[in-house]
Amino acid sequence: MKTLSQRLDEYLVLRRAMGFDLSFDERVLRKFTTYGDENGFDQISTSLFLDWKANYGSADNNTWARRLGMVRRFAFWLAEHDDRTEIPSNQLVMGRYRRRVPYIYAPSQIADIVAEAGRLPSPYGLRAALWQTLFGLIAVTGMRVNEALSLNQHDVDLERAVLTLRNTKNGRDRQLPIKGDTVHRLARYAELRDRLVAHRSSMFFIKEDGEPAGDCGARYNFAQVGRNIGLRSPQAFNRHGRGPRIHDLRHSFAVHTILDWFREGRDIEAEMYKLSTYLGHSEPKHTFWYIEAVPELMQLAAARAERQVLEGAS
Repeated sequence: MKTLSQRLDEYLVLRRAMGFDLSFDERVLRKFTTYGDENGFDQISTSLFLDWKANYGSADNNTWARRLGMVRRFAFWLAEHDDRTEIPSNQLVMGRYRRRVPYIYAPSQIADIVAEAGRLPSPYGLRAALWQTLFGLIAVTGMRVNEALSLNQHDVDLERAVLTLRNTKNGRDRQLPIKGDTVHRLARYAELRDRLVAHRSSMFFIKEDGEPAGDCGARYNFAQVGRNIGLRSPQAFNRHGRGPRIHDLRHSFAVHTILDWFREGRDIEAEMYKLSTYLGHSEPKHTFWYIEAVPELMQLAAARAERQVLEGAS
């Protein structure tokens, strides 16, 4: 039976092969596994984490929440090799900030969202065209909601098939190439918009009153579409309710892109840096987070890294 420290050695080798910098994580996890080995624990469990927390110095909840996240990632990997592993709940320590686990839409769900948005009622049909086009654009480009809503008409170059995103979350402009079908759908929306609204804002996405479409409207209409197709429960008084979000379209784009790379046998680490730039992430670690957040990606990454380690040893 391998010790927790020996399992940690294997885990660190595999994750470093995926391109992660684990210098800080290793220091924390080494103390965790050493404590477990020295106190008779040969598997990860809630009791081990709580026992370690009670005996390992003093720190605030934010620090312990980060440590819990490191232990949980290690436990998710170890559970693939030792079915006795118990993954400690992320509710054991409540830090100030906890990144929300993304909801990954299946391609069929994305198709349903876009189709249902096209059925939203309005006097002249611009509401349906607006939100159908916006939701579809986010799904196929991975743009942030406000990046799409901030597009000016001159930022949408349909002849060159390029979108220019300005003043983005990280303060940098960037350009996104778009494919032929996306160009066609944007052109259709623009033609309907220009025909129906004479006096209008210079923004690309506008409402029937000529004013720019806004973030609140996007979230409200997305929630309504979600309820119509069963992704959210019915709500009284026009409340949004809880369920998959419009921002999860961005997450789904990233995850499906990475899954395709695994299937095609690409160099994942090299492609991830490209994706980080494309998505406008301030640091590559925000893109690598998808591998940790989505179990299927974590399993694929671990399997590939394990093969690379075995091939290197042979």
